[in-house]
Amino acid sequence: MTQLSSNRFIRFWQYLKMAIAGKQEDFTSGSIRKAIFMLSIPMILEMLMESTFALVDIIFVSRISVNAVATVGLTESVITLLYAVAIGLSMAATAVVARRIGEKDKAGAAKASVQAIFLGAIVAVILGVLGIIYPKEILGLMGGEASLIEEGYRYTRILLGGNITIMMLFLINAIFRGAGDASVAMWTLVLSNGLNIILDPIFIFGLGPIPAYGVEGAAIATTIGRGVAVTGQFMILFFGWGRIKIGVRDFVLNLAVMVNLIKVSLGGIGQFLIGTSSWVFLMRIMSEFGSDVLAGYTISIRVMMFTLMPAWGMSNTAATLVGQNLGAKKPDRAEISVWKTGKYNAIFMMVISLVYLFFANSIIGLFSDIEEVVRNGALSLQVIAAGYIFYAYGMVVTQSFNGAGDTKTPTVINFFCFWVFQLPFAYLAAITFDWGPIGVFSAITFAEILIAVVSIVLFKKGKWKTVEV
Repeated sequence: MTQLSSNRFIRFWQYLKMAIAGKQEDFTSGSIRKAIFMLSIPMILEMLMESTFALVDIIFVSRISVNAVATVGLTESVITLLYAVAIGLSMAATAVVARRIGEKDKAGAAKASVQAIFLGAIVAVILGVLGIIYPKEILGLMGGEASLIEEGYRYTRILLGGNITIMMLFLINAIFRGAGDASVAMWTLVLSNGLNIILDPIFIFGLGPIPAYGVEGAAIATTIGRGVAVTGQFMILFFGWGRIKIGVRDFVLNLAVMVNLIKVSLGGIGQFLIGTSSWVFLMRIMSEFGSDVLAGYTISIRVMMFTLMPAWGMSNTAATLVGQNLGAKKPDRAEISVWKTGKYNAIFMMVISLVYLFFANSIIGLFSDIEEVVRNGALSLQVIAAGYIFYAYGMVVTQSFNGAGDTKTPTVINFFCFWVFQLPFAYLAAITFDWGPIGVFSAITFAEILIAVVSIVLFKKGKWKTVEV
C-alpha cells in the first residue's frame, strides 16, 4: 500500500469513527464531501437497521403462514397512512430545527421540537383508538379474506393501538437529524430494532412461560422495542446529551411555533398521504390476485426496503444540509450538497439494482418455498429495481425541497405522478388489460421515474432557496 493510500485509509477510518460517535460538527462550513460523509454514515446505518428488522421480521412471520404474511402486508399498508402524518410532521421538524440550528438559535430549535411532539401525540391517540376498536373492519376494507382476518386482527389491533411509539420514534429522530445529531438517531434505532429482533421469535413462537402468540407476537415485540427506544429518546432530550435540550418548562403550548410547524408540515403530510395512500390502493389491487401473489409482493417490498431505507438515509442527509446552510445564508453550498449527495446515492442504487435483476428468484426463495409466491415476488423485485437510479435522484431532490421547508412542490409532484398517473395506469394495466401483477409493478417504476425527472427540473429553477420557515 502506498503512503498516499495509507493516509487516505487512516483518514477514512478516523472520519468513520467520528461519524458513528457523533462528534460535534459545523455542517455550514468546510468540506461538503466530509459533511455528507459525517451525516450520511449514521443516517444510512439508522435506516439500514430499520430495514434489517423488516427483513428479520418477515422471515419469522413467513414461518407461520401465508395468511400471516398477508396480514402484515395489509396492516402495514394502513400503517403507511400514519407514516404519512409522521413523516410529514418529521419533515417540518427537521426543516425548522435545521434552520434554527443554522441560525445558532438552540432555544428556538427546542421550542419547535416540543410543539412537534405535541402534534404527533394528538394524531397517534386518535388513530390508536380506531385501531383498538375496529381491527377486523380495517382488514376487511383492505380486502382480507375471512380466514386472514380471524388469524391476524390481533396483530392489527396491537400495532395500531400502540402506534404512538411509531410516531414518537419518527418525530424525535427527525429532530435529532435536523440538529445534526444523526448518530443519536442511529443509536435509538439500534436499540429499538435490536430489541425487536431479540423479542420477535420469543413472542411469535414462545419461550418458557411466554406462550406462542403467532403473528400477534410480532406486533407485541415491535411495540415493546419501539417503546423502550422512545423512552431513551426523551432521556436524551431532557438530559441534553445531544445538541438540543428540553425541560419540563418547555412543555407548554406555543401557538406561534405550532402554527408555523403545521404550515410547513401540511405540505409534507399531504405529500406523503398522497404517496402512501396510493400504496394502499395498489395493495388493494394486488389483493384481487389472491394471498400467494399478495405474500410475494409483501416479501419483495420488505426486501426492497432493505436498500431503499439506506438510500432514504442519504436523502435525509441532503435535507439537513439544505436546512442548515439556508439558515446560515449559504444557498449555493446547499445546492452543491444536493447534487453531490444525489450522485453518491445513484452509484449505490445502481449496484443494488443489478443484484436484484440477476438474483431476484434466489432472494425471494430465502423467504418462501411456494412457487407462486417466489415467482411474483421476484418479478416485483426485477421490474421495480429497473428504475432504481431514477429513484436515487428523485429521493434526494424531493427531500431537499422538504429540508428547505418547501413541502408544497413535492406535494404537487406526488399528486400528479401518483394519483393522476400511477393509480389509473396500475388499474388499467392489471385489471382492465389483464396484465395481472406486472401491471402494478410497472406502474410503480414509471411513476418513480416521472417523479425524478420532474423534481430535478423544478429544483434547478431555484425557488426553494427563497423559502422562509
